[in-house]
Amino acid sequence: MKVPKITVVGSINMDMVIQTDRAPEQGETVLGRGFQMIPGGKGANQAVAAARLGADVTMIGAVGDDPFADVLLSHLRKEGLRVDDVEPVTGCATGVASIVLSEGDNRIIVAPGANAELSKAQIDRVKPTLQDSDLVVMQLEIPLEIVECVTGYCSEHGVPVLLNPAPAMALSEKLLGQISYLTPNESEEQALRPYATLSDEQWIVTMGSRGVRFMENGEERTVGGYATEVVDTTGAGDTFNGALATELAKGSPLKEAIEFANAAAALSITRLGAQTGMPKAEDVHAFMKKMR
Repeated sequence: MKVPKITVVGSINMDMVIQTDRAPEQGETVLGRGFQMIPGGKGANQAVAAARLGADVTMIGAVGDDPFADVLLSHLRKEGLRVDDVEPVTGCATGVASIVLSEGDNRIIVAPGANAELSKAQIDRVKPTLQDSDLVVMQLEIPLEIVECVTGYCSEHGVPVLLNPAPAMALSEKLLGQISYLTPNESEEQALRPYATLSDEQWIVTMGSRGVRFMENGEERTVGGYATEVVDTTGAGDTFNGALATELAKGSPLKEAIEFANAAAALSITRLGAQTGMPKAEDVHAFMKKMR
């Protein structure tokens, strides 16, 4: 089976994670049970997920000129990613996310930092990489104009694009018309549906523990969720997107790709950390066999 070539254009963050029994109310202070700094960012998360599942992954993004940059780039290299096209931004902080884990869920605040500095000039320099990809993956933690620039170029050159519309924001019909797959969660779908005229087959909607909803041959289908121990839901959606991209880039049928990605996401929430919890392909296959 061929090794799929995936390019991820997206964010690179350091996640600052604190666990607590209960999230604080407005103006309240509560005690936490632990603190960790874990590599993250939706772009990097999805890139690592794809690499662990067997894809040849190139990361395109930006970091600052602080110590976090070196740590994150070193980590991505160890995960097997190509990071030559990640550009350092002088006088800028690397992106960070503050994550509170409580009651089986998370609350996240992202400070984009260098992620907001991706430029069209940088995209111009990586166009050969984009054109050579089996699939390009993006999210919305980078400037929207960069997302539009990449989707436009990929559309012109016949390169399929998977867009994870998170965090949710208004997207133009032109942009939406240039993507192959849109992977919102239910709240993101609700924000986009009123004005998006995509074909139903382009929507792949994640529903948390209830699984994934999609259309195939004009019929709505659902891949059910898995009952697993929840340790950390951070990165579950990113694991899903990285796994889905890998399987689609391999040429797997849509339903099979979604089933595999759904299992990968379920397995990821049984471990702490967005990237640290991401499984390898053999782990996913074993999990799927066990859960049949």
